Amino acid sequence: MASTAPPAPAAPAAGHRHRIDDWRPEDPEFWRTTGAPIARRNLWVSIFAEHVGFSVWSLWSVMVLFLGPAYGIDPAGKFLLTAVPAALGAVLRLPYTLAVARFGGRNWTIVSALLLLLPAVPMTLLLEPGVSYTTLMVLACLTGVGGGNFASSMANINLFYPQRLKGRALGLNAGGGNLGVPAVQLVGLAVLATAGAAYPRLVPAVYLPLIVLAALAAARWLDNIPGARNERGALREAARDPHTWIMSLLYIGTFGSFIGFGFAFGQVLQLQFAERFPTPVDAAWLTFLGPLVGSLIRPLGGHLADRLGGARVTFWNFVAMAVGASLVLYAARERSFGLYLVGFLSLFVFSGIGNGSTYKMIPAIFRARAMAAVDAGRREPVAAQRWAVRMTGALIGIAGAVGASGGVLVNIAFRQSFLTQGSADAAYVAFIAAYAVCFAVTWVVYLRPGRRRLAGV
Repeated sequence: MASTAPPAPAAPAAGHRHRIDDWRPEDPEFWRTTGAPIARRNLWVSIFAEHVGFSVWSLWSVMVLFLGPAYGIDPAGKFLLTAVPAALGAVLRLPYTLAVARFGGRNWTIVSALLLLLPAVPMTLLLEPGVSYTTLMVLACLTGVGGGNFASSMANINLFYPQRLKGRALGLNAGGGNLGVPAVQLVGLAVLATAGAAYPRLVPAVYLPLIVLAALAAARWLDNIPGARNERGALREAARDPHTWIMSLLYIGTFGSFIGFGFAFGQVLQLQFAERFPTPVDAAWLTFLGPLVGSLIRPLGGHLADRLGGARVTFWNFVAMAVGASLVLYAARERSFGLYLVGFLSLFVFSGIGNGSTYKMIPAIFRARAMAAVDAGRREPVAAQRWAVRMTGALIGIAGAVGASGGVLVNIAFRQSFLTQGSADAAYVAFIAAYAVCFAVTWVVYLRPGRRRLAGV
């Protein structure tokens, strides 16, 4: 009886030390013997590089706490400084997603890490009283390059894991990256508590060696999978699909809330409860808490979606976010700081859970539609699977870019609310309405019983 030889290890191709040509994560034996260790190594390095990128992207959530009277910037101007990094980060997410297949995940991670030096170096040199507001706006905009790192990192790690483990792997990757927001805020707190508000340049200076280390780690331990490619016309086809824009809307509600609140939380605390936070260091003690819990909880969102279904978790998550925003509004009007903090922290928690559950929904949507097409005889199984993978990659890129724009909307909402009313109440009402729209859309499109309901989403 002839025996079957075990699959050969996924060795790098001859002459290409970090290129893997044989990659079959859906093959159980291959995954057990060869794939899992390689995937884990790439995941941990990716998390670190993305973490540093998120920290650079979030620098201005800390920098605005250093901009005292000597800088001559009012609260509206500070909210603009936290809005522009979110805007550039949103714009860059789509090309960064495409860059993984074009240049290779390892290669692009090295380049995208080194690009973080573009804002970090001049910020280290130029941040001091007397610097012009235009210069600050340019520096703030440049930190948006860190926002693109998330998209390329997620697209890269998506290639390494089998379908059944994508929710957990992507949740860990995203959660570890998201921890860059509270991490940079803790660095800012340390600088404020030790050197004082006169030395903002020390915060970006801390990240200069970490940026270089991220690039070196990527060069040493990451791999390229040449089989990945940008499917021609996939983005155009995805842009015509209504599910793309539905999921983009839901991702604005989850990730847009997380990054927007993360950038704005410190400023809002100082404006909403000025008597409690007379100095930047007082606000900095709490600023990092929300992004921290939101980041740590994100993998749970992917895990719950794996077990209960992404749409169900997303629906109840938006209900909880609407309740949390209502609690924040009530607490702000009643001047109850304890309730206010509980409400705001709940928004961070549920935005983190929603980040994981919405990302899990995307491949499930196209997998369900592909299976339905096969059952109806409209597609061959192999072609249907290929179409599902193609559309999933395109939608992740679009939704990631559109969703990040929510960070801009949150900061603009706060800015306009304080400008027109002198408080954030109008912004909270807008958030409640937005979350209500999101849970209604989730129910109507993905959960409402009927023959058009997609199974397994």
